[in-house]
Parts: sequence; C-alpha cells; structure tokens
Amino acid sequence: MSYLVTVTGNIATEELGVILPHEHIVTDLRPPDTPGFGQVEADDVVAVMRSHLESAREAGVTAVIECTPLGVGRNVAALVALSKATGFPIVASAGVYRDELMPGWIRSMSDADLDRWLRSEVTEGMDGSEVVGGFIKLAVTNVGITPLEQRVLRAAGRVGAELGVTVAIHTVSGSLAVQEANILTAEGLPPERYVWVHAQNEPDMGYHRAIGERGCYLEYDGIRAGTDLEAYVERIRAVCDWGLQERVLLSQDAGWYRPGEPHGGDQRPFDFLSRFFLPLLREQGFSAEDVRMFSDTNPKRAFGRG
Repeated sequence: MSYLVTVTGNIATEELGVILPHEHIVTDLRPPDTPGFGQVEADDVVAVMRSHLESAREAGVTAVIECTPLGVGRNVAALVALSKATGFPIVASAGVYRDELMPGWIRSMSDADLDRWLRSEVTEGMDGSEVVGGFIKLAVTNVGITPLEQRVLRAAGRVGAELGVTVAIHTVSGSLAVQEANILTAEGLPPERYVWVHAQNEPDMGYHRAIGERGCYLEYDGIRAGTDLEAYVERIRAVCDWGLQERVLLSQDAGWYRPGEPHGGDQRPFDFLSRFFLPLLREQGFSAEDVRMFSDTNPKRAFGRG
C-alpha cells in the first residue's frame, strides 16, 4: 500500500485527493550566520499559516509537500505544531540546499557519512527530532553542479534507491536536469523517483520531453496570480501531446513564513491552483481525467512510499 510520510505519521495515499507537491511553510533565505536564522515561535507560525491551510482544504487540497530542506531555514517543530493544530497533512523535506548554504559539517563528511546522514533523515529523524523526511530535497548551483553537490546527489541516489525515497531537486535549466538524472540513475535511483523542480523556467521544450520520456517527473510550480498562466498551459499541453501526462506535477511554491519579519511577512495563499488554475485547464480543453492525474494521481505516485 502506498503512503505519504508526514510530520505526524504515515497516511495511505488512497485516503487523499489533491496534493500540492511544492509549497513552503517556514523558509529563511537570509545568510545562515544571520542572528535568529530559521528560528520562529511555533505559536505564531500556527496563528499566521492556519488560515492558509484551511483555505486550501476548502478548495479541495488534502496534503502539502513542504520543500524547505536544511540550509534555508527548515523548522521541523513548527511544521509539527501547525499540522497538529489544523489536522492537515504536511510532508517535510530531508536533505540540504545548494553548496553555498551547506553547513561545514556536511562539507567534511565522507561519502559513507553522507549516506548514513541522509538515511537517518528519512528513517530516524531530522534536526534532533523523531520526525522523518518524506522525501529528499536538494538544490544545485545555477551555473553548474559543484563537486560537493555532486557527492550529495550521488548519496541521495544511493539512499533513494535503497529505501524507495523520491529525490526532488531545485534546478534552473534543462541541461542541469539531464545531468542530475544521469547522476541519480547511475547510483540506482529509478527515474520515476526523480522530480525536476522548477521545470517551467526552461524554455527549450526538448529538455522537458527528454526528461519526461526517461520516466522522471516534470514539476511546473510557481503557479499563482500575476504569472503567465498561458505559458504554463502551453508547456503542459506540449507534454500531453507527447503522451506524458503521467509525468506532470503542478504546484505554487507558495506560503513562505519568513523568520525575522513581523509575523513572517506576507504570505502567498495555497488555494490558487485548485480555485483558478485547474478550472482554467478544463476550460482550455484538458480532460477531467488529465487534470485529476496532474493534481491527484501523479503526486501520489511521485511521493508515495511502500
């Protein structure tokens, strides 16, 4: 039976519907040595973010994949507090962000140590807690994969292959996505366990087709008011024309309670996809079956374990 690993326990995917595969609850993009980096009052996070999750639930969303790994303010305690307060399933990210934001202790690890650390993040607990990551989230440097990032990628490929855990990677270009897929699969990770995050930023659709035909997932996120929604529609239509509907993931990259700002600053809502974009796809001629696949079936396959 397939299940999501959430911060409050496992949930069978058959009990869920629409899942958002790329959102953020708490994220801190300040330099890691900033005083108070990643630190929040869990009660304030609950007070601020509760209404956003409730609005998402009212719009039909049943779970959120929270994509903040180590290095950009991951706060497991806040995720647990919010999930318990709302009864809303939240999946937390194991893993670490790109080279410049990796802590020194990761830089000094051997390959075997990296494997042990990532394995512990998805089997034992993160940041001194007993909360395990539901998937591995990584990122690579925009101008090219650094040697350290490549080592972490290889460790993620090995651990993901061993444990059946998905690896999602912040990636700005198709050429980098191809490199990542090559690295991960060389370590034994099945292609369907790799998610190309931010695929919408690559204008060359040849990369989209190549990655999709390998069996990897194409995640089109950042979908929200004020963006070029027609460009998203065109990309998704092209992927469907190639018969790759099963490889599409849709999300908003929304939320963003920011430590260091009063009450976390301004947040973007989690309900735009369900209330506006999915209906737009139906208006543009996509079948109800395909829309359900993008928002329900595919996220369950991509992130489900077991």
